[in-house]
Amino acid sequence: MSSLVINTNLSAIQAYDNLTQTNNALDNAISQLSSGLAVQTAADNPAGYVTAEALQYQQVGYTQASANAQNGVSLIQTAEGALNQITSVLQTMDQLALNSANGATTDSTALSANQAEFSKLQNEINQIANTTSFGTTQLLSGTFTGQVLQVGAFDNSNQQITLSISGATASDLGIASSSVGTVAGAQTAIASVQAAINTVDAIEANVGALQNELQAVITNLQVGGQNLQAAHSAIVDTNFAKETTAFTTQNILMQSGVAVLSAAQQQPGLALKLLANV
Repeated sequence: MSSLVINTNLSAIQAYDNLTQTNNALDNAISQLSSGLAVQTAADNPAGYVTAEALQYQQVGYTQASANAQNGVSLIQTAEGALNQITSVLQTMDQLALNSANGATTDSTALSANQAEFSKLQNEINQIANTTSFGTTQLLSGTFTGQVLQVGAFDNSNQQITLSISGATASDLGIASSSVGTVAGAQTAIASVQAAINTVDAIEANVGALQNELQAVITNLQVGGQNLQAAHSAIVDTNFAKETTAFTTQNILMQSGVAVLSAAQQQPGLALKLLANV
């Protein structure tokens, strides 16, 4: 039989300790349910907190890298649009050269007119090449070489793509000195203009491949970002099914603990009954 003492109420102390633990557990459940977070500070889960922080900044890096790659796609599309215009101009120049080369039916007046238009088209190519830009960066003037695009969350060469786009001015295309003012000049210009068309086609093929590469990178980053978000959520987000159950359990224990503590605190009073007959 347990001793009946007054100065030290062990039952009440034990009930109080249990009630304190229950209260802490209940507070934790309430905190998780009200915030939606299982890990709010490093004290909640030191290792999990560190891992979650690393996942979070990596996810932010993926998001920005995806935006970088998308900007790269926009840049390339800008260059592609301008190259399409240059191709259209070159096709017109090819027609003029073929017309001027037909000496049997082309007189001097027609040759002069063809040459005037040909010269304007040469200038138009230069104008397109020298003014096509993304922001303030020229794309087709021959200066867009070795430009680094960051497409990853870390400073790693495997997460960087180097972009270069060949120049597309009349000089770059080898038609700056071409002329269709004479039959002989036109015959030479035919080969030069058609070679320029092939050069522009090659430039377009290169930027098209770059665009496909960037689209693949964007898709990969989006999938990776989603996986990182899921991993982060698994660590820090509250499992509501689990915590709701814990809250219900601790709430019941809290109420019963209060009742038991109240009863335990009454035990020393039993000593008075022993003294009643003294």
